[in-house]
Amino acid sequence: MFDCARPQEQGFDGERLARIPTFLADSYVDSGRLPNTQLVVARNGVPVHYSKLGKMGDDGRDLRDDALFRIASMTKPITSIAFMQLVEQCKVALEEPVTKVFPEFAGLKVYAGGGGSIPFAPGVPAPPIRFVDLLTHMSGFTYGLQNRNNLDATYRENNFDFARTHLDSDSFIEKLSKLPLEFAPGTGWNYSVSTDVLGIAVERISGMRLGDYFAKNIFEPLGMSDTAFGVAEGKGDRLVDAYAYRPGDTPRMIDSGAKSRLNSPGSFDSGGGGLVGTIADYQRFVTMLVNGGELGGVRIVSPKTLRLMRTNHLPGNADLTEMSSSLFSEANNAGTGFGLGFAMVIDPAKTLMPSSPGEYYWGGAYSTAFFVDPVEQITCVFMTQVYPSSTYPIRRQLKTLIYSALAESYA
Repeated sequence: MFDCARPQEQGFDGERLARIPTFLADSYVDSGRLPNTQLVVARNGVPVHYSKLGKMGDDGRDLRDDALFRIASMTKPITSIAFMQLVEQCKVALEEPVTKVFPEFAGLKVYAGGGGSIPFAPGVPAPPIRFVDLLTHMSGFTYGLQNRNNLDATYRENNFDFARTHLDSDSFIEKLSKLPLEFAPGTGWNYSVSTDVLGIAVERISGMRLGDYFAKNIFEPLGMSDTAFGVAEGKGDRLVDAYAYRPGDTPRMIDSGAKSRLNSPGSFDSGGGGLVGTIADYQRFVTMLVNGGELGGVRIVSPKTLRLMRTNHLPGNADLTEMSSSLFSEANNAGTGFGLGFAMVIDPAKTLMPSSPGEYYWGGAYSTAFFVDPVEQITCVFMTQVYPSSTYPIRRQLKTLIYSALAESYA
């Protein structure tokens, strides 16, 4: 699957790296807490560890190397890179109001109460949302899954979180434009449908459906031949089953790979969470990131663009504990900032985890995860398929195990 180098050639302790699959088997897979795991760790773009455990699903087939996973919100960094490609071409600018592309968003108001069985209260006019606010999740949009108030409930009624088969891009924007914002853009942070809106912006600016834009400008150049908004014909047997956590019991299968709607075309390409792909493909994506925007002689974005993306954009270099109103996100809040599509470590001590300043990461709702450490030149991609991602502390545990195996530091 991966041509792994001897760990010591890249400054790792091989015996300590070998602890990881044992830990995953003992703590998660053998007991059924996770149906499967796949992990690749690399340094300087060179894989030093690959392991896979478990089954494809309830049919009992062993997990394939080329298994397809629902990567959910690990779609977001790809959408963000796509948008920044358009910024590099001066087709759009970060500081511009989104009404340049979305006239539907003119006249938005800030949430002031109501909703549910009564109309929303008339709120004050909201300042314009800028494109940078979409990238940083400071737009004022929300997610239905936040489940905190009547505005979140209205998002659930519109099913914005799972729009693949019942909305298209224009109807998504049209419905969203009729709702108030949770807060004035730029004044707070809330994990939201912002990246879905960003993906639709890519469509409107480029004139291409998002999946087609990704294929032409990111996937084909990087050799990511198995990543798409759905499962291509002939690949259905490679899609793993998806599971949901059950307290006190093993996870319950909620979407069979063989019978999933992902095997049929959808009407909406969700830039916030719609991609399906393999660990090998995502490893190529993160290798491009750790290389500063290039892989195999093909440049996706410039090093300066990527540096801007992985810089904290929260006001006053704040961390998410100071800015976030989210009940759920894919980030640890303490010591963590947020850039243009990624969370990043701004204070390793506050995270209480081994890390480097500037390390950036994200994950998906089915417990998938990745991180890129530009100081140590380490990347990690982890795949499994249990919802929600907050179920287990596995991301923290994997980081601890990986860094505990590091024998030579560049810092």
